[in-house]
Amino acid sequence: MLAETICSAVSAAGLGLAAVTAYRRRFLAATRIAAYALVPVGLVLTGVVEWVSGMVFKPSVWIGFGLLGLSWLLFTTTRAVERRALAKGGKPPKEPRAAAEGRRAPEAVAPNASAPSLGAGEPRPTAGQAPAAPADDFSDIEAILKKHGI
Repeated sequence: MLAETICSAVSAAGLGLAAVTAYRRRFLAATRIAAYALVPVGLVLTGVVEWVSGMVFKPSVWIGFGLLGLSWLLFTTTRAVERRALAKGGKPPKEPRAAAEGRRAPEAVAPNASAPSLGAGEPRPTAGQAPAAPADDFSDIEAILKKHGI
């Protein structure tokens, strides 16, 4: 009830300010102020203000927000620890079941996945034929690097 009264007062003040602005023949600004002034009353009439005020004052809602924050904190902490371990040269953790059963964890990449695939128009090299050299050489890049002493 207090929130509705405050929203109505804010809207009335905004409409008064819009009337003064229109009196000064600044109609575009007055229309914009009136549009902003009508928003709080619209929120009251649609029930959004009552819903938000009911949600804000419930302890169970704040407990839910706290649990969401805690889960986010746990996710980010575990990601940071995992990245730090990988940066130091550690191995990524294996699956717990695979380690317990003594079998290898499945590989993340298929063995042939690192081989480049050929486009549709390029012929496939045969067993006795060496692959063709790349069309563009890197001599200009090497010259720039040598120029800068790299």
